[in-house]
Amino acid sequence: MSTVNGGISFWYAQDGAPAPREPLPGDTSADVCIVGGGYTGLWTAYYLKKAVPFLNITVLEAKFCGYGASGRNGGWLYNGIAGRDRYAALHGHEAAVRLQQAMNATVTEVVDVCEQEKIDADVHRGGVLEVALSPAQLARLKEFHAAEIAYGETDREVYGARETSARVRVTGAVGSSWTPHGARLHPVKLVKGLAAAVEALGVTIHESTPVTEIRPKHAVTPYGTVRAPYVLRCTEGFTASLAGQRRTWLPMNSSMIATEPLTDAQWESIGWAGRETLGDMAHAYMYAQRTADGRIALGGRGVPYRFGSKTDNDGRTQPQTIEALREILVRFFPQLAGVRVDHAWSGVLGVPRDWCATVTLDRSTGLGWAGGYVGSGVATANLAARTLRDLVQQDSGQSGTTELTALPWVNHKVRKWEPEPLRWLGVQTMYAAFRGADRREATGHTATTDRVAILANRLSGR
Repeated sequence: MSTVNGGISFWYAQDGAPAPREPLPGDTSADVCIVGGGYTGLWTAYYLKKAVPFLNITVLEAKFCGYGASGRNGGWLYNGIAGRDRYAALHGHEAAVRLQQAMNATVTEVVDVCEQEKIDADVHRGGVLEVALSPAQLARLKEFHAAEIAYGETDREVYGARETSARVRVTGAVGSSWTPHGARLHPVKLVKGLAAAVEALGVTIHESTPVTEIRPKHAVTPYGTVRAPYVLRCTEGFTASLAGQRRTWLPMNSSMIATEPLTDAQWESIGWAGRETLGDMAHAYMYAQRTADGRIALGGRGVPYRFGSKTDNDGRTQPQTIEALREILVRFFPQLAGVRVDHAWSGVLGVPRDWCATVTLDRSTGLGWAGGYVGSGVATANLAARTLRDLVQQDSGQSGTTELTALPWVNHKVRKWEPEPLRWLGVQTMYAAFRGADRREATGHTATTDRVAILANRLSGR
């Protein structure tokens, strides 16, 4: 059998495409208009409607709910958040600790809501295991582990080679760090269940309705305009397609493969009984999960960026990217050299110029937005949505300042990305540098991070 390439993602091939919802029938009004039917938009609608049941909330989605990153990601529900160190530098260490604690609690929040709303998303709370495969990676892992402890994650554990192997037998792993604040899930089952829960609350969702322009109190589409006091942009990696937003967030490409189901003997040779989500300490890092039906779903960067902030065509990815991801799979687990890759796909995630996730409400215009998750959106979208809820309620006089509205990522401002071709050249150069650094570190015997990678990080703003 040949590898299925695209078709949105493996998750849709497995769970089926959703029944289409009606597009916007014409001009209308709402109390809140949410642009984007992914995790951020749906969670925002969910929490706003739960808090204020009489609100008239409309969600506008260009394709169908979960078409973007929410239906294509690696199923990592974990406590990582982009920009924490920068927020510590800007607002102080304790502010960043509060942000991290909120992310830790968010993992539990998502799991709890799935139980309450009876969303069967194949959730397994096995934590997150990040492995090191070279002296340089091990040195970075120890620094990373110490930093997480310093941000209050005292239940994190660090392992040597033998303890790592007892969890997952990654060939060549010399150490790892594990946090309990993580879970594996099925992305599409979550987004479908969340959309159904939102509709059951009385929220209106219009699909096949691309928003071409957002301005104060207006969301403009080819089918009509929604007028609302609050218009919330929840478009993540697709933000560049909106008028005036091409340089706001860069749509970074990430690609994945899913293997055929492994045999019991193959799983016995690998271990992975705890079903942790699995990552590494490479500069061009990978991420993987053991799926509920016994496959390995594994991702990485591939071709990182398309000129002009373009996005992919229904998830189709390049053959060389599929092969590169397969090489990572076999490098980690050589015994799987003969395993078939059943599916490959790609998607985009939103990257701000300073690599910091943000949530904002402009009280002078009623325009709000959240995103820039840099690949950590499965959990971060939930925290962002609850924060948008609080900001809208605060602005409308229904509540005051809350713990969430006081977090340091709220109303953070960042400059735009450079125009083309500088944007394309910069991203291509950065990832070429990271891949070269990974190759040199893998064959080297020094614990020092490659100098080229250090320089690339500084120049990129990471």
